[in-house]
Amino acid sequence: MKLRFVGLLMAILLSAQAAPAADSKIRVLIITGGHGFDENAFFDVFKSNSEIAFTHVAHGKTNANVYEREDLLSYDAVVLYDMPKNITEAQKKRFLSLFERGIGLVVLHHALVSYQHWPDYERIIGGRYPEEDGKSGVVTPQVGYQHDVEVPVVIVTKDHPVTAGISDFTIRDEIYWGFRVRLDVTPLITTTQPKSGKPLGWTRNESKSRIVYLQLGHGPEAFANPNYRKLVAQSIRWVARQTVK
Repeated sequence: MKLRFVGLLMAILLSAQAAPAADSKIRVLIITGGHGFDENAFFDVFKSNSEIAFTHVAHGKTNANVYEREDLLSYDAVVLYDMPKNITEAQKKRFLSLFERGIGLVVLHHALVSYQHWPDYERIIGGRYPEEDGKSGVVTPQVGYQHDVEVPVVIVTKDHPVTAGISDFTIRDEIYWGFRVRLDVTPLITTTQPKSGKPLGWTRNESKSRIVYLQLGHGPEAFANPNYRKLVAQSIRWVARQTVK
């Protein structure tokens, strides 16, 4: 009886060590709104990440009201998969307060299009996809996008925590061209796809915060790609200043 009790106790202790406590996980706020997407496929990227505990919120239709949340500054990292057009002055101040606090930011795919008339947003995330007169869906030879393209991804900075353990790969995804990239970014990934803009991902610092932008990530095929998932997971870990477990 005593041996059985000791065995049970050891099993409980080992289980507790193997499963990280909820409060030890990286706290992530995922922000959407302003652009449609396959929710089940997208959120599976984060549900499959055992290192994080995430909260999902979406902006309203008129502006970026998520930044009015009282708990905004309680997260380790914020992930943007949104594309709002408008943001109030008060919401701008709240957004900027993320970087005063040192909260990490991961910017994905179409969030490069947000806030066409706010220069600070372009400076902070490191670039912008410029819309013609703010009209979504306009495709020209100079600026545009194309779905379902086989994209060869080339790792530029191989010794960075975001790209650690990832070799060059191919992903079926949406490409953009004509987007702007600031000179103060550190490129992480690029592509040999001739029509696509370059690079496809970069980092920069803003005040006390780390920022990563990844152009990849339009639909279910891209979301399911293990290399994409690893890039997202390692981006979150790095901007949240977490070490490899």
